[in-house]
Amino acid sequence: MPYVYGQARWHKNGNRYPVWADDPKQCWNREFIPIRLLRPEDILKEIRQWIAAAVAEDHEKRDILFDKIIELRDRVKAFNLPYLALPAQTRKEVALDVFIKMNTSSVRLTTYDIVVALVEEHTGKSLHDHVEALNVAVPRAKEYTDLPSLVLDVVALRQDRVPSQAGYTGINYNNLLSEWDIVVKSIKGLVGFLEDESVFDAQRLPSYTALPVVAALWEHLPTQPDKLGNARHLLRRFLWRAFLTSRYEQSSTSSALQDYRGLRKVLCDGAAEDTVPILREESYPLPTKEMILQADWPKRNSILGRGILGLQLKCGAEDIADGAKATVASITSKDPHREYHHLFPASTLEDAEVPHEQIFRALNCALVTWRTNRTISDKDPVEYLKERADNSALGVEELKRRLKTHLIPYKQLAVGYDGMSDDERRTQVKVDYGAFLSTRSEILAQAVQLACTGKALELSDLFKYVE
Repeated sequence: MPYVYGQARWHKNGNRYPVWADDPKQCWNREFIPIRLLRPEDILKEIRQWIAAAVAEDHEKRDILFDKIIELRDRVKAFNLPYLALPAQTRKEVALDVFIKMNTSSVRLTTYDIVVALVEEHTGKSLHDHVEALNVAVPRAKEYTDLPSLVLDVVALRQDRVPSQAGYTGINYNNLLSEWDIVVKSIKGLVGFLEDESVFDAQRLPSYTALPVVAALWEHLPTQPDKLGNARHLLRRFLWRAFLTSRYEQSSTSSALQDYRGLRKVLCDGAAEDTVPILREESYPLPTKEMILQADWPKRNSILGRGILGLQLKCGAEDIADGAKATVASITSKDPHREYHHLFPASTLEDAEVPHEQIFRALNCALVTWRTNRTISDKDPVEYLKERADNSALGVEELKRRLKTHLIPYKQLAVGYDGMSDDERRTQVKVDYGAFLSTRSEILAQAVQLACTGKALELSDLFKYVE
């Protein structure tokens, strides 16, 4: 099957490299044919000269190679390549929109590819090189999202534009590069802020939309310690409301711009916080206990489900068996990696005929190492809790403390079913599971309130009403 191979060329000391690309014999030894020989023009003489140099005096090979080239030329010549010619006075925005809509080849150009071309046209500089340098300067940024997309979104917001394809077309590309150091500093600040809030990677990220907003606001943070503390408190409230409310479930890009403008006014002009749409409780209330009960399994791409898991990570989420705290290293490590564990085993709930969607609830999930997950397996909660307590040097109290770091109530999880008939067991499982979900939802509802008001999640406060 013929394919196109792209070979980079360069000049050094007056010579063009690699040398073999200009040598017909070396090209054909690699089974390559210069693509210039396929152009649909009257170049038979040029083709025969290249073939003669490639295979010397072997006339049989000459004929075979000539037939190959002619066959490929016919395919190129017969290929239907549609195009649309626009008048030279067409506005840039219109031409770009037409170009994007007509780009229907199997390998589509991304919006970023188009912006790269426009930046180079306007500035003569490579955006690719700048983004590569950003990747070196802030290597963890790519763990949260596609780095070029983040750059475009941050730049669009900083220039007061919607972080979307429509907004990118109006970006001032000269300003983009002249203010590049600010963009790098902002994204570096964003990554540090996310790590402080125990948001470690894209797999556990509840909502991407908030990220470019925080980064774009970073340059407006004050330097005076008290004022900086207040500004970070504001960003913390914004971030967790983005992770736990419905604000960014629809029309997220326009909503992001509105929130960015409002937050910027608060930081720069001292405006009232109710100018920020996401901070208005009446418009975007916090999830109720009932909503928390229904939150989806956090491995799925669910804002509230992942937000609930994020609260657990923020509290430390220590592994039930080995006590390892949730950190960048422990959460993103591949060995041992963390897995999504059913606190009430799926097999136990299925046997009790609990509906599938109720089994895969965020409240029935804890993030533990794969070794712990394999050890726990499908055992009844009381059985694996007893094993963990027996294996811990500090006993059951240490186990209770570790469970609290996941916002898990020990009493409602320490249930077992030895000596029961099958029917008794199934009935009791439903009762115990309902009680566990109800109690844990109360704890998490309190955690939601604290996080969204920018307060610390103190475990003693979260558990004082359920112990």
